[in-house]
Amino acid sequence: MVKESRYPNAAVKIYHGYGHTADLVVYGHVLKEKSFTQKKYTDNPLKNILNLLRLFFISPIPNAKVKLDWQDQSFDARTGSDGFFKFEWRSDHEVAAGWHEVKVHLLSEEEEITATGEGKIFIPESTQYGFISDIDDTVLISHSGTTGKKLWSMLTKNPRSRKTFADVVNYYQLLSFAHTGVPNPFFYVSSSEWNLYDYLNEFFKYNQLPKGVFLLNNIKKWTQLLKTGTTKHFGKLNRIERVLLAFPKQQFILLGDNSQSDPDIYKLIADKYPHQILAIYIRNISSKKEPFTKEILASLNNHSIKTLLYKHTSEAILHSRSIGLIS
Repeated sequence: MVKESRYPNAAVKIYHGYGHTADLVVYGHVLKEKSFTQKKYTDNPLKNILNLLRLFFISPIPNAKVKLDWQDQSFDARTGSDGFFKFEWRSDHEVAAGWHEVKVHLLSEEEEITATGEGKIFIPESTQYGFISDIDDTVLISHSGTTGKKLWSMLTKNPRSRKTFADVVNYYQLLSFAHTGVPNPFFYVSSSEWNLYDYLNEFFKYNQLPKGVFLLNNIKKWTQLLKTGTTKHFGKLNRIERVLLAFPKQQFILLGDNSQSDPDIYKLIADKYPHQILAIYIRNISSKKEPFTKEILASLNNHSIKTLLYKHTSEAILHSRSIGLIS
């Protein structure tokens, strides 16, 4: 258990959770010190490099005892070797749709609270559709297929100077209110690490993309920076599957690209949950992978699932209108 005197500046970082009354989940990390939060933005490449590197200079606390406070309920857990914690629980009371506050405390050996993190849990409305989207090279121009370009873009720019694909903000805003007067839920499932959580939140907020839940990859230290954005094939698959299991009554639209493994992952999901997937949209980033991507999309077991391989977002908008997803 964590000794209070050993980590006097310890911090609990909570990421947006999600669920409904019978199935709630929230994630976070316990760190030896509070992670860097960028408050000023500049076009100076050197300063942007330093700011990005600071996100990876972190020291997680393993095997720390943490306590979740949710309304009048509380639960205990321990962090893993990377300081990561996860709480899954059922609420004693019906939970209304919207964003709800949650607290997680770091406990000392004497069961005293030594640090507290505050976060939020998203309870979606009972809308017809939900959206699961990749981020890099689906929404955010990232050059994932070229390591040099990817690192240069990530290192030298800040979250406000990074670029979205043309029309993608308009498209996602249309999807957000497809067949509903309240926002449809969005889940952003990415190979990017939890280190970039605040960075991505700022990028989405600044560009007025739909607010949603981020489900990211294992936290990394600065020595692993060259491996950023890499993840095991089934890590992303499991995160998507967790969302589908949490909301079995909603139909989902999967949005990704063919720079990495989205087509393969989405096929596995669609074949396992054929009645929960309405459509799959893949941005054609790699011309070399275009034939293979078309083959993957054509091989879905459920042929009623709509699919589109597209290069420009305007094509996706037209297709979504043609199938009645948006007006």
